[in-house]
Amino acid sequence: MKKYLLPTITVIGVALGILIGSALTQNANAQRIVYQNGQWHLEQSKVDRLIQLMESAYVDKINVDSITDEVMAELVQKLDPHSSYIPKEDLEMVNSELAGSFSGIGVQFTIQQDTVNIVAVIAGGPSEGVGVLAGDKIIAVDDSVFVGKKMNNEKVMKTLRGPKGTKVKLGIVRAGSSEPLSFTITRGDIPVNSVDAKFIIESHGKKLGFIRVNKFSETTYKEFITALADLKAKGATAYIVDLRENSGGYMDQAIRMANEFLRRGELIVYAEGRSYPRYEAKADGSGRFKEVPLVVLIDDFSASASEIFSGAMQDNDRATIIGRRSFGKGLVQQQMPFDDGSAVRLTVARYYTPSGRCIQKPYTMGDLKDYDKELVERFEHGEFYSADSVHFADTTTYHTKGGRIVHGGGGIMPDVFVGRDTTLNTPYYNKVVNLAFTYQFAYQYTDKHRKELLKFKDWQSLEKHLNHQNLVKEFAAFAATKDVAPVEAEIQKSRPLLTRLLNVYIVRNILGDEGFFPLFERDDEITKRAVEELSK
Repeated sequence: MKKYLLPTITVIGVALGILIGSALTQNANAQRIVYQNGQWHLEQSKVDRLIQLMESAYVDKINVDSITDEVMAELVQKLDPHSSYIPKEDLEMVNSELAGSFSGIGVQFTIQQDTVNIVAVIAGGPSEGVGVLAGDKIIAVDDSVFVGKKMNNEKVMKTLRGPKGTKVKLGIVRAGSSEPLSFTITRGDIPVNSVDAKFIIESHGKKLGFIRVNKFSETTYKEFITALADLKAKGATAYIVDLRENSGGYMDQAIRMANEFLRRGELIVYAEGRSYPRYEAKADGSGRFKEVPLVVLIDDFSASASEIFSGAMQDNDRATIIGRRSFGKGLVQQQMPFDDGSAVRLTVARYYTPSGRCIQKPYTMGDLKDYDKELVERFEHGEFYSADSVHFADTTTYHTKGGRIVHGGGGIMPDVFVGRDTTLNTPYYNKVVNLAFTYQFAYQYTDKHRKELLKFKDWQSLEKHLNHQNLVKEFAAFAATKDVAPVEAEIQKSRPLLTRLLNVYIVRNILGDEGFFPLFERDDEITKRAVEELSK
């Protein structure tokens, strides 16, 4: 579950932006042009000359490509925290994060006890076509053992993904089968969805459409507008757009989403840099949801394109922003390729919300360590719990279209702040969640009772069944086998939280995100506050 298994904060820096034209990309590959003795010359940099000298004159033969990659990475690290150098062997994986699809076998997995366990099989994907099932365990790939302590998510993804049309052979252990099974799977295109969930919340006689967007990829706008249309057809008259934990992506997708809610001529965002002329994006008036009530949810990990969308809604007084202060990334990167297949993602501009705010939080050139610690510092001085603890680096006063005061220099401050609620937290609860024992137990419980649980076709009936199983007692016994002794008073205090987590994880294992999100959001404090806002 992403809410508890967050990626390192440096991943947030991958969020990217605007195309700036072929000229700048070509210059990235070119040598420096100088005018000398009445003629134009291509001049090599000192780094280029040093690398050539090392390759031709150094006493021993060396791997120049490897050294070059290290030098490139070191040079880019001297810049801002979001510029990055990507070696050719990593470029495909990095690019796939924001692509609309990748080529693979079509499964979701988790690693339990050094073994790859298949959590779900993507409908219509290659694995479903050959008969792979949720609950299967992968023990071999291409006749080589594929278990062990060195197993990690990156290794599994690199092994199972590959060019479309290539084959991979899996050795599978399946419950109820006395012998391992063998499946040969032809890799195919696997969609990468940006919209995690879309569903109706009914409150006070109103139907509210809830849409969760996890990133801004190549297909985000298409998925988003489809979700809006689907919810409208089901009777939605107001909408909640959830951008929590959305670290960003392509700026144009955020602009197209914002266009759906704004009137013609209203500014969405503008960007400019030293060599980047001012670019403005304004609504063209074609949006089909310009009048509907709207709430946008953000948190500490909402960044970049998420902040562009929420900033446009806030500055135009178009929506109520609810949650906690966003991450604070206001820098635009452009990916520029090199001839060897590597690339650099270079910061070329800053973007600004319609009121003129740059929401980029402060940083020191070349100092990634302190930049990464900033969210920890927010937590330590209480910002996650109280709006009074929030401090902005930019003391300039900015105003929304309607005259409300907003702040820059460190993220988007929500209109309605909802702090973390730790009333039911205990040391026992914090420990088992941080060690991911709730997640592990839920998977093992699902695996053990899969045949019985598959009888339930909706989250409501499945939750009702789970509430009669005394899962917390079973979980405490499971945690005890992991050397976390039960503390009865703390377990009873945290029982509602434990029950909720165990239920939603098991529901996800059986019904996927379509069951998970409606159940999870029903009891989420920020979502409940959004429902209250739209129910007025």
